[in-house]
Amino acid sequence: MSDPWARLRRERDRLYEQPVDLTPRPGSASRTEITTVMQIQHANNDGNVHGGAIMRLVDEAAGIAAIRHARRRVVTVSMDDMSFVAPVFIGDLVTVRATVNDAHRTSMEVGVRVDAENLASGERRHVASAHLVFVALDAEGRPAPVAPVLAESADEVRRQVQAKVRREHRLVRKRALAEAGGE
Repeated sequence: MSDPWARLRRERDRLYEQPVDLTPRPGSASRTEITTVMQIQHANNDGNVHGGAIMRLVDEAAGIAAIRHARRRVVTVSMDDMSFVAPVFIGDLVTVRATVNDAHRTSMEVGVRVDAENLASGERRHVASAHLVFVALDAEGRPAPVAPVLAESADEVRRQVQAKVRREHRLVRKRALAEAGGE
């Protein structure tokens, strides 16, 4: 008996084998939003939403944004600056927004903001932020080129400049650890 989904998977995989247009793309083209209600399976021992549940949503939204930008498969390389600024409660509506801030030869930085809404009161609050780095992959699973990000607004320019600073810090840290015999 054949797998009824095998043909669809093969067709999808063939898309990733096609050449990718490397013309600069606006960050807005990668914009991704995931919204979900937090339920009991998301709870930690205190009865609040577990940070890991939020991190999973962050990685998922950021991964979608990176794929939208690269038009290729991607892998998460690192998560920087994951900051939890307020708790999330069971029953809250969580919205995760992700956008590619900047791209380099094969990597992209994705900025993510997480907000929670109390559905009964309508109160909305910023609960977490993060920056993730993804690398695009070719059909053989090797790093592949990605298009540059075209910043279209003052906010996008600011985020792109800040992403370049974070990238430089990551590279300095990597070099320093290598020289110290670590990582």
